[in-house]
Amino acid sequence: MESDAAFLEHVVKSLVDNPQDVKINRTVDEMGVLITLDVNSADMGKIIGRDGNTAKAIRTLLRVVGMKNNARVNLKINEPEGSTRPMKEKSRSFEDAVSDLKI
Repeated sequence: MESDAAFLEHVVKSLVDNPQDVKINRTVDEMGVLITLDVNSADMGKIIGRDGNTAKAIRTLLRVVGMKNNARVNLKINEPEGSTRPMKEKSRSFEDAVSDLKI
């Protein structure tokens, strides 16, 4: 396993509750290195983080590891099978909010 994939595996397995479900696939093409990550659906929140900050940090660290090896490294996090993302509630209009006050 290449150093970038080994680094990612170590970081991700340290973060999740189900390290046995972590799967990493590394492919190389003319654009650089693409690493795809699959984790247990219960651990997706830990990998993504609040507002995606954990995923951004992992991607930044992978780019640094890639630069040391003269490679461009990108990370794709696959959504688990059967997962459902909660949809954000539509923002309410000012009129709706005022009518709820019943003034």
